[in-house]
Amino acid sequence: MIDAHVAKLRREFETLGLIEAEMASDPSAQFEFWFDAAVDAGLYEPTAFVLATSTPDGRPSARAVLMKDFGPEGIVFYTNLGSRKSLELGANPRAAATFVWTPLHRQVRFEGSVVLVESEVADSYFSTRPRGAQIAAHASRQSRIVATRDELDSRFREIDAEYPHQVPRPEAWGGWRLVPDSVEFWQGQPNRFHDRVRYHLKKGVWALERLSP
Repeated sequence: MIDAHVAKLRREFETLGLIEAEMASDPSAQFEFWFDAAVDAGLYEPTAFVLATSTPDGRPSARAVLMKDFGPEGIVFYTNLGSRKSLELGANPRAAATFVWTPLHRQVRFEGSVVLVESEVADSYFSTRPRGAQIAAHASRQSRIVATRDELDSRFREIDAEYPHQVPRPEAWGGWRLVPDSVEFWQGQPNRFHDRVRYHLKKGVWALERLSP
C-alpha cells in the first residue's frame, strides 16, 4: 500500500522550457552549458550521477558515482576494475547514466557504450587524488565481502605504511568512459507536462527529437 503522505509529496516546476532551435548542435556542448549552470547554482556534488549496468543476461544494478571528466568523447568515472560495476561493464559494455539536478528541475540521461580510459590518463588523474583516497584505492577490494570494519582499517594502515611517500596507482584501479549514442535533456514544467529533448546519433550525426513527457 502507498503511504498517503508520500503520495501527496509533489512540487510544481515553474521554469523555462526547452526549445530545440535554442539548443546546441551536439549534446556535449549542451551538457557543458547545463553543468556550468549547476556549478554556478552551488548545487551539492553536481558531478554525481547514477550509473546503471547489467549482466549479459539482463540483471541490472545501479549506484551513484562521480564524473571526473567529460567532453565530446563522453563522460569519465574511476573505480576498482574488480568491482561489480567493472565486471558487468567488461561482460556487457553498455551503460546508462543519469544526472539529477533537482533545484534546477533538470536531469540528463546518457546511454551508450563504455571503454576503459588509457593507462596514462588514469595515472594522471590518480596522482591528483588526496593521499587518503589513493591508499583507500589499494586497501579496498571493492564489492567483496569483508568480516568487519576493523579489517578494512587494518588494511588501510598497512598500505599507508607500505607507501610512506608516493602512492602508485593500483593495477586493479582505472577509469571508464561512457561514449553516448543517446543523450536526453529533461526540463521540469508545470502540471507534470515536462520537456524532453533527446540527441540521437544517426550515421555519425546528432539528430534532435522531442519526446512526449
